[in-house]
Amino acid sequence: PELASLQERGRSLRGQLRVLEAEESELEQRFYLGALQLPNRTHPAVPVGDQSQAQVLEVVGKKPVFDFKPKGHLELGEGLDIIRQRRLSHVSGHRSYYLCGAGALLQHALVTFTLQKLLSKGFLPMTVPDLLRGAVFEGCGVQPSAAPSQVYSIDPARFEDLCLAGSSEVGIAGYFMDHAVQLQDLPVRVVCSSTCYRAETDTGREPWGLYRVHQFTKVEMFGVTAAERGTESEELLDEFLGLQKEIFSELGLHYR
Repeated sequence: PELASLQERGRSLRGQLRVLEAEESELEQRFYLGALQLPNRTHPAVPVGDQSQAQVLEVVGKKPVFDFKPKGHLELGEGLDIIRQRRLSHVSGHRSYYLCGAGALLQHALVTFTLQKLLSKGFLPMTVPDLLRGAVFEGCGVQPSAAPSQVYSIDPARFEDLCLAGSSEVGIAGYFMDHAVQLQDLPVRVVCSSTCYRAETDTGREPWGLYRVHQFTKVEMFGVTAAERGTESEELLDEFLGLQKEIFSELGLHYR
């Protein structure tokens, strides 16, 4: 009789759990969707307002002055036969391009230069998947289901819930997603070179040249910090900014 009573009690508890689990799932979905509407906070030093409120913080190098009208990078690249972007509608459509000869070598050289620079600074090199699940994008503040969306989604009839990453940031974030890091191992500095895929939904004048293209190669710096003092994230951001400035300066570029 005692066993039968306990078994009946177990059945009753299972029934209660089914009701509670359904309620929990509904609440979790509701709060998760609500949380997705919360925007990221801006840095406290960022001026409030439109582009007219922007401030130039620093200018490095001198902007070249020419006694002739300089050509744009696409015109130069086409003249040297190292960039091809026109007459590609039959191959890959608008906002695609080919790099040939010195153009292809220049891309590889820039990637190698930047990787070597960051590896010498103790960064962890990583390669990441191009295809990732929607939850990883959402964790990075990107909603693949938004309309219009810059994210390429794979045909759900073949691969459910997979999208092409627009940045290796998404893949690296996925690596650390639900992943514990020992406090003494922080900060973690990661460098990754990847192909980035972006649908680009700009409705303004269609740009030519290697700008707002659908696919490009990028070297990414990614950091994971502690939050013991509350200043770790900003300190690492400043460090990354300093490295970016080093890279531009060593390439002999003028920038602001």
